[in-house]
Amino acid sequence: MSEENSATRSNFITDIIDEHLENGRFDHVHTRFPPEPNGYLHIGHAKSICLNFGIAEAYGGKTNLRFDDTNPTKEEVEYVESIQEDIRWLGFDWEDRLFFASDYFDAFYEYAIQLIKQDAAYVCDLSADELRQYRGTLTEPGKNSPYRDRSVEENLDLFERMKNGEFPDGSKTLRARIDMSSPNLNMRDPVLYRILHADHHNTGDKWCIYPMYDYAHGLSDSLEHITHSICTLEFEDHRPLYDWILDQLDVFHPQQIEFARLNLTHTVMSKRKLLQLVREGFVSGWDDPRMPTLSGMRRRGYTPQAIRNFVDVVGVSKANSIVDVELLEHVLRDDLNERARRVMAVLEPLRVIIDNYPEEQEEAFEIPYFPYQDDSPIRQVPFSKEIFIERTDFMEDPPKKFYRLAPGREVRLMNAYYITCTEVVKDDDGNVVELHAEYDPESRGGMSPDGRKVRGTLHWVSARHALSAELRLYDYLFSKADPYEVPEGGDFTDNVNPESLQVLSDAKLEPSLKEAGVYEPFQFMRQGYFCADADSAPGALIFNRTISLVDTWAKMQRGN
Repeated sequence: MSEENSATRSNFITDIIDEHLENGRFDHVHTRFPPEPNGYLHIGHAKSICLNFGIAEAYGGKTNLRFDDTNPTKEEVEYVESIQEDIRWLGFDWEDRLFFASDYFDAFYEYAIQLIKQDAAYVCDLSADELRQYRGTLTEPGKNSPYRDRSVEENLDLFERMKNGEFPDGSKTLRARIDMSSPNLNMRDPVLYRILHADHHNTGDKWCIYPMYDYAHGLSDSLEHITHSICTLEFEDHRPLYDWILDQLDVFHPQQIEFARLNLTHTVMSKRKLLQLVREGFVSGWDDPRMPTLSGMRRRGYTPQAIRNFVDVVGVSKANSIVDVELLEHVLRDDLNERARRVMAVLEPLRVIIDNYPEEQEEAFEIPYFPYQDDSPIRQVPFSKEIFIERTDFMEDPPKKFYRLAPGREVRLMNAYYITCTEVVKDDDGNVVELHAEYDPESRGGMSPDGRKVRGTLHWVSARHALSAELRLYDYLFSKADPYEVPEGGDFTDNVNPESLQVLSDAKLEPSLKEAGVYEPFQFMRQGYFCADADSAPGALIFNRTISLVDTWAKMQRGN
């Protein structure tokens, strides 16, 4: 295995693969990522994507992208397209190996006939409710279906008639004949096919019977000659059925391996729950920046490398656990700190008029985008008589440790001049609406020639050159670390945070941000990391706050 890919460093999965390569079971590695196109991918899927593609890459192997499109009532082309976009955005490429389970519907049907002929499958007339009753419980064995002993000829005839559309939905199923007393409920004559008169996005109305996932999964892997079928832990109890089907048919047999899925605090990962949030209007869509979907995280300003780094930090485990979302934020800050250009933006502007600055004078300061890099690119930041500062950077009657602007106090304007507040202008309600100040012309660049020091440094934007923008400040979508912690009769949506989105409609930005690219990361000095939203346009700028500057996770680690 290559040592270059740290995301696939040695773990229990690579140990299994190494053993297979050593004992000759396989002479190469071929994995697959098999999403169901019934929703958008989320960060939990990112772990599986990185694992499947990363492991194959580390061993010089290949990865297929295969859509598990066996349920036409829940699947849409929109989801197929979004999934491909997300995988490419993460930096992975399936080359020419794009497949659909529906590509194999004809083969699945022929395999089902083979199982019937081997007396390993039968057509059952039990309803869905009756199937549940006959299945038994974890402590009680199931009961044989009264249709279990149909002859091979009768089963072949009924199955063909199912395919031909003679029976209504739910009236019959094809079941494997295994063991209704098995301690594993998945082995109690599981359903392989159900009747579903529904058009499919790939096959149209050709089929009115559709394979169950457990049947299609292993056979798709086999047909594609996947060597290692890497799944999340909930499929561990399904592995005996995976193996049974392949053994009965005596076809190429991949190895299924299960790992713990990713769970995050303040987050739901169920596509069904995420769809509920979309449909009930708690979010604006699948790509809402508060959603854990990859499209939502991309829109919020997450970078592919940050997500891949996070997956690497979390690692691969066989035990389920919940990861603190603050670890994800810590990894994100580390990534953005290296790539985000530093600029100035005033979120809640307060106008300051510098009385002794010449009326028509303008000047520009050369300010590096990365102040701590010797070779940082430079931008020109204009300065004029009127500027904007943050409203929170001024207090008329400040407490003892407030070091920002106050009446009679001198502060530094970042990379510009020292100014001293000389007058406070209020409206009829007593609200501060404007400040007047004087500047020290000798302090250009933010340094005083006489060596005097000030304790406060403020960011600012020239009023004459400022760009107006809407800023969207995001917080956790759920106020509780466990969104499912609700009183009896409650719903997880009861924990939706009503303060998860705050909109500032008149922020002021320095003019260099006029050409900001969509999702391009910036650090608004002293405020946080932001990116231009996809809805942003010239004259109607919109920026999303990706994350604040405060790293609570790092502070907690230092405290420990």
